[in-house]
Amino acid sequence: MSIRVVLVDDQALVRTGFRLVLDETGDIEVVGEAADGVQAMDVVTRARPDVVLMDVRMPGVDGVEATRRIRSGTHPAKVIILTTFDLDEYVLAGLRAGASGFLLKDALAADLISAVRVVAAGESVAAPSVTRRLIAHYLGSAPARSATSERLTTLTGREREVLTLVTRGLSNPEIAAALVLSESTVKTHISRILAKLDLRDRVQAVILGYECGLADPDRRDHTSAH
Repeated sequence: MSIRVVLVDDQALVRTGFRLVLDETGDIEVVGEAADGVQAMDVVTRARPDVVLMDVRMPGVDGVEATRRIRSGTHPAKVIILTTFDLDEYVLAGLRAGASGFLLKDALAADLISAVRVVAAGESVAAPSVTRRLIAHYLGSAPARSATSERLTTLTGREREVLTLVTRGLSNPEIAAALVLSESTVKTHISRILAKLDLRDRVQAVILGYECGLADPDRRDHTSAH
C-alpha cells in the first residue's frame, strides 16, 4: 500500500521537484499540493494523506499554524517541516505544533524519501545539520536548563546517555554503535524514556534535550562503563 503524501510550499518549482523525486519510488504517492496553509488544510481534508511535507514560511496561514491545525484535526496526518538554514525559530515552533521532524529543503533525494518512509512508519526525523543549528540557537540560559533538568532525575544513567545521543540527532543504529548495544535495546531505552518523561515522541525528547542542555557542544557527558 502506497504512502500518501501532500506537498505544501508556496513555490511551485519546489513542489514539482519533490513530486518528481517521490513519484520515482513506487511506494510513495503524491495525492495533493498546496501553496499556503489554508489550501493545505483543505487538501489534507480531501486527500487524507499519511504524511505532509510542510514549508514553514508562507503567506497567510504559515506552516506552523497549518501544522497545529492539521495535527489537531479529524485527520491528523504526520507532518515533516521543510526548512532552510535561516528558519530555526520556525522549525522549533513547528515541532512544538506537532510535526514529526524536519528536513532541509535541499536535502538529497534519498534523504527525502527515507524521511517520508520513516515518519509514515511512526518514527521521527531530524536532519543533523539543522539539529546543530537548533542546539546553537535554543540552548537558553543556564538557570532555565537547570530547572528543566530536574525532569531527568527519573532516568537511569544509560537512559540519560541514550537521550543525549537522541538529542544530538543520532539514529538508532548510530546510538547502538556508540554505546555498543543492539538496536532493539536502544528502542527499548527510548520507549522507557518517553514513558518516564511523559513525552509524545522522539521529537519531543529532542526538544527537552535541548532545553536541558544535553546537546550543548561544550558539555562533557560521561558514558557508563556498564
